Amino acid sequence: MKGYEITFYTQQDRLHGLIQMSEWILLTARDLGLRGATIMTGSEGYGHNRHIHSARFFELADNPQEIVMIGNEDETNLLFDHLQKEGVHLFYVKTPVEFGILGKPD
Repeated sequence: MKGYEITFYTQQDRLHGLIQMSEWILLTARDLGLRGATIMTGSEGYGHNRHIHSARFFELADNPQEIVMIGNEDETNLLFDHLQKEGVHLFYVKTPVEFGILGKPD
C-alpha cells in the first residue's frame, strides 16, 4: 500500500487539556482508524527554540518524544483535519512510504 509515515515531536511534560500530548495523539490516531502508532522517548534533544530538553534527574518530565505512525492518504488527511480543529501546535514530518504486512499472522 501507499501512504505516509508521520512523526510528531513533543516533550513528555506537554499537555493537551489534561492528558499528555503524546498519549492524546496516540489515542486520537487509534480512534480515527490509523493502523498503528508508537511513542518513543529520547534522552536529549532540542527544538526550533534551541532549548535543550533532556532526561536529567531534576527534569525527568522534559524528555523529548516522537510519535510515529503510518496511514494511507485518507487516514492521514482525517488526522490532520482533526488536529487543526483541536488547535494543536506541533512540529511534524510527513514522508511518502510503501507499507504492508509480511507472512501469516500467528
